[in-house]
Amino acid sequence: MRLCRSTLPAMKILTAEQMRRIDGLTSERSGIPSLTLMENAGRQVADFLLDHFPVSGSITVLCGKGNNGGDGLVAARYLLQRGQKVKVALLAGAADLKGDARANYDDYLQTGGTVEILAKAKQWEAKRAELLDCAVLVDGLLGTGLAGPARGFLAQVISDINAHHSRYRVLAVDIPSGLPSDGGEPAGESVHADATLTFTAPKHGHVFPPNCTQVGTLAVAPIGTQPELYADDPDLFLNLITARQFARLRLRRSPTAHKGSFGHALLVAGSRGKSGAAALAGKAALRMGAGLVTVATPASALPMVATPVPEIMTASLVETESGAISDRTLDYGRFAKLAEGKTVLALGPGLGTHPETIKFVRVVLEQFDLPLVLDADALNALVGQLDALRGRRSKVLVLTPHPGEFARLLGTTSAEVQRQRVEVAQRFAREYAAFVILKGYRTLVATPEGQVYVNPTGGVGLAKGGAGDVLTGLVAGALAEFASAPVADVLCLAVFLHGWAGDLATAEKGEQAVLASDVIESLPAAWRALREKIEGDDPGSYYVLP
Repeated sequence: MRLCRSTLPAMKILTAEQMRRIDGLTSERSGIPSLTLMENAGRQVADFLLDHFPVSGSITVLCGKGNNGGDGLVAARYLLQRGQKVKVALLAGAADLKGDARANYDDYLQTGGTVEILAKAKQWEAKRAELLDCAVLVDGLLGTGLAGPARGFLAQVISDINAHHSRYRVLAVDIPSGLPSDGGEPAGESVHADATLTFTAPKHGHVFPPNCTQVGTLAVAPIGTQPELYADDPDLFLNLITARQFARLRLRRSPTAHKGSFGHALLVAGSRGKSGAAALAGKAALRMGAGLVTVATPASALPMVATPVPEIMTASLVETESGAISDRTLDYGRFAKLAEGKTVLALGPGLGTHPETIKFVRVVLEQFDLPLVLDADALNALVGQLDALRGRRSKVLVLTPHPGEFARLLGTTSAEVQRQRVEVAQRFAREYAAFVILKGYRTLVATPEGQVYVNPTGGVGLAKGGAGDVLTGLVAGALAEFASAPVADVLCLAVFLHGWAGDLATAEKGEQAVLASDVIESLPAAWRALREKIEGDDPGSYYVLP
């Protein structure tokens, strides 16, 4: 198991200021003029619109006075040249346009296009009905440079766009107008987009709630910015997990491979009354791709674990009177013998918090050097005992808490964890040299080096008991299958597929009816979709998430 940083291309998540600096460096060091970057951006908007929006009528392009409006004017020019019926409105005076935006305004007029100049609220109100009578509306009003809420009559324009949204589809250029690009609660109303095409890299507002819910489908387009200007910058630690990230993992297997080629995962899970957690985790590990899976569970729970999943192997552990794992399991080297030859060891789903079980978990942490995955009650066993993490033998330690479990470990509240998810996950991972998978909407993977990966897949369909047990199994299965790959890449893969399978299961079963077991059954489809996404990827074109 490799602890080195990811060798795969990550999609950075940037602030507006970081993006401006990188664009400036692109022009300075690579000789690419800012006008060329705007040209490339507008062309990508036109391409994306024609590829993803069935245009059965006219296209309205609303432009502001800044670079966002300039991008919109370029897009309008390309759309006009491709035979589309385009209506363009400038929500400012022509004299307000400067630099590249002004140049593209002039270019659009020279190609035969016309622009409605609507610099005042009354002018907008007079033309509103005509402009909002369209099939697709392109929002190029306000970009990532917005500070505070939209002001003046632009705030009314945004409100009108949202009020009549049922008539048309909305494509936002770079970011929905009014949305803060650097995250945080919106200060005012912002455009509700069906899709957003941003450039070079996503921004915080595209990725994190509550703002990301207004972005619609997110796509990222290259416009000439050089990746080497930011890919290895240690200050840019936020990354968005994408299918492209896994292109160099060996997702297609050699025809000469056998079950021993893909590792053996040992899962310690379950107790009397909680055998389902163990069964879910074991089946998920197999579905993920582990060659062999053994679930070790208390003797009384074993039949309920083995029966629904005949493909897994089982081992019975010494149990307490209440049916939990006893620390006597460690006597005479019994558990050590069981752990021999295993690739990864996962503990937690359905264990319970019996004192003997807690002791068992702590001893395993202290004495075993296998890669360890700790979830659920294995995490609860460490409350007040975090120093045990420093004295562990394992070089690879993965913790998979939900906010409540993480709050108990940290001695704080779930609300506080949710308020600063990135910061607490990153700090903990660094302090304890561990990998932290902080579950929830936009699950995070934090590494000991300080990198944080944000997962865009998964939604409310995973808000059901057992979904976390499935993730534990997927993580264990992935670490077994890809034992020689960098740990961060493997964990990102497990989290990404977990969310994608959850989305597919939710689409089929419905938000209320979907079960954790449905997520496992949707994993084959998620695997297929991932491979198709990677194999159909064109790095020179826009990239549609996931």
